Amino acid sequence: MTRAVDDMDDDFADLAFADGAEGERMTVDLPADQAGQRLDKALAPLFPDLSRARLQALIGEGRLSLDGQPVADASRKARAGTYVLSVPPPAAAEPEPEAIPLTVLYEDQHLIVVDKPAGMAAHPAPGSWTGTLVNALLHHCGDSLSGVGGVARPGIVHRLDKDTSGVMVAAKSDAAHQGLSRLFSTHDIDRLYIALTRGAPSPAAATIETRIGRSPGDRKKMAVLRAGGREAITHYRVEAAFGPTDKPLAARVACRLETGRTHQIRVHMASKGSPCLGDPVYGAGQPATAVREMIREAGLSRQALHAAVLGFVHPITGEALRFETPLPADMAALQACLETL
Repeated sequence: MTRAVDDMDDDFADLAFADGAEGERMTVDLPADQAGQRLDKALAPLFPDLSRARLQALIGEGRLSLDGQPVADASRKARAGTYVLSVPPPAAAEPEPEAIPLTVLYEDQHLIVVDKPAGMAAHPAPGSWTGTLVNALLHHCGDSLSGVGGVARPGIVHRLDKDTSGVMVAAKSDAAHQGLSRLFSTHDIDRLYIALTRGAPSPAAATIETRIGRSPGDRKKMAVLRAGGREAITHYRVEAAFGPTDKPLAARVACRLETGRTHQIRVHMASKGSPCLGDPVYGAGQPATAVREMIREAGLSRQALHAAVLGFVHPITGEALRFETPLPADMAALQACLETL
């Protein structure tokens, strides 16, 4: 059964596609008190995983029926009854090789380790069909890239958010892919991230243990949940605090992942009241005026989060490998500014 990548770990995913997937039939009941509205507006809350635009398109394609009768006009008035929506499986796009420069930290016949820049998606997805790490790897590695990840995600065993920079490993052989996947699934990977945060989390060092899943209020976001979701564990330590000692305006925080859930560090730092600076999704509340000016001066236009360290035992040779990269220019410039507070 195919699972959406966003429902998997950020840093580990079983990315194989299901062959012959037939899509999904979604059935909902529209009560009488919701009738009379425009159809797509009335049905949108009943299909929370679909945008209204996507719902409109599916209705226009004739994929909606009411009590067994097709409905193809999203603007008509909604009637009470049982609606069935047929959602086709996503097309498995076959990415093309692209001559995108890569910062290669290590490479052999089995795997490749790169320093991914911010702004580069790990693999093709809606909104990022080209210019991804997969496109670059296909050009760099050619036919040697592992196919276990599926047509659209060859070689990818873990991922970073598009606007998170740092160290990533990709598999060039199926044996390496399977071995790396086991290491990620059993948490036998050393993963250290550096975050520049609004304020400083308290206490200065601790372990955050929660459950993370889809936010009930916004399906595009993740959230700490009381029930459901998946276990998420982050060990963090404030390496430097900037501004007044009693109430820092910002901090440099080292976060070591024990699990790798979607947006885990961003959600956990936000749950401590210290979201990553520049985070457009989880950065609720404004930083201090001086910090906002520093963000502009540094040219930071994304969440201040960098995967600084990746360490693991080579799944084929058994060699212990560890890679560390410095902060990219935007985060380094911002830290330098913060140090003047």
